[in-house]
Amino acid sequence: MIYMRQTLGFFKFVVALSLLFSFSARAENADLQSEKREALSWLKKIQSAAQKLNYSGTFVYQQANQMRTSRITHLLDGRNEIEKLEILDGRPREYIRNNEEVICYVPEAKTLLVEKRVTHDVFPAILAANPTDLTAYYDVRKDVSGRVAGRECQAIVLEPTDNLRYGYRLWADKATGLLLRAQTLDEKHNVVEQIAFTEVSIGNVDRSRVKASFPNTNGWHVENATMSQVNLSGWTVRSLPPGFRKIREVKRLVADGSDTASTATDGVRPVSQPNRREVAQMVFSDGLAAISVFIEPGTQSRTEGSMQQGAMNIIGKRYGDFWLTIVGEVPSAAIRQVANSIEFKSK
Repeated sequence: MIYMRQTLGFFKFVVALSLLFSFSARAENADLQSEKREALSWLKKIQSAAQKLNYSGTFVYQQANQMRTSRITHLLDGRNEIEKLEILDGRPREYIRNNEEVICYVPEAKTLLVEKRVTHDVFPAILAANPTDLTAYYDVRKDVSGRVAGRECQAIVLEPTDNLRYGYRLWADKATGLLLRAQTLDEKHNVVEQIAFTEVSIGNVDRSRVKASFPNTNGWHVENATMSQVNLSGWTVRSLPPGFRKIREVKRLVADGSDTASTATDGVRPVSQPNRREVAQMVFSDGLAAISVFIEPGTQSRTEGSMQQGAMNIIGKRYGDFWLTIVGEVPSAAIRQVANSIEFKSK
């Protein structure tokens, strides 16, 4: 009888202990889900703020040992989104965007380059997808609080679930949600690329601040980019990193001697070369990172190879009668996977 009471008591203890662990696990899981929802809420604020707020500030872009300073001014005028981007280092460049049309001012050549924007990832508007969709490929969580450009910020970390994309730490202004700093992290959580405001003002942006700095462009050469949508159904990438999907197919004329990767990253095209060739571009994205495949006739003498600049990896290779340039702010493993799985089937 005593033995039975001891056994029953032990059984009750085990049941109570298991219930305690179960309750603790559920509570911990509820806390994690709550934190994840809060982190996603911050990503939505970041996405909305970049499009809907008026702001102006200077930011520094650091890639490997290179740094570039720019100034951006963003104004929402009714339904029109107007943006001015000034490159403050090196040769002066100025971009004025009115919704989807972009005009690049090249003062030393007295040239205006007019084209439609290809990507929508200009800082601080780097989120192109529904933030909830990112959770399939990134673990999203809140990180530390801190200050950037004199403003109180909340950091959000996006840690990749595979080795085919980088991680990110995003710093959002606590008052408005505007992204003030974005860090790209490798698999060891080292910062490989960074872009951050050094000073910023939010709200009450005067319309004159989004006007070009060159009021008199009479006599300047106007060059309209012959970029158009195109169907590249003959080209396929059999092995994209999970979550990447094709978001754009375009073709354009590019001056001989220009660097395709440079065109992809800064939008500045040489204006002094008269000879041009047609280049097609496929753009893939997971909503945060992007990979571009440039396709052109392989008539020029080029050497196959790869290179890395900060977070950007580039591969150039010959494919039959074509030359391919694969560019993306993704790890080298992802670029190699894409480059090795490109196929072309003529109709």
